[in-house]
Amino acid sequence: MKAKIERLKEEVKKSDKMKEEEKEQALSKIHEWYIEDKAEEKNVLGKELLKISSEIAPILEEIGLV
Repeated sequence: MKAKIERLKEEVKKSDKMKEEEKEQALSKIHEWYIEDKAEEKNVLGKELLKISSEIAPILEEIGLV
C-alpha cells in the first residue's frame, strides 16, 4: 500500500487539472490518513479525496484506489 500512496502523492503533485489549493488539500488528506493508518480503507480515502476535487478520479482509478 505504501507504494500506491507514494505514487498517488506524486501524481497529485504532477496533475495539471487540479488547482494548487486542491493539490495541497489532497496531499494533506493523504498524509493525515496514511499516518492514521486509514489509507488501507481505500474506498474511504478515495471518497474523501473526490470531495476535494473530481479531477483526482483518473489518478485514483489508475492506481487502483477506487
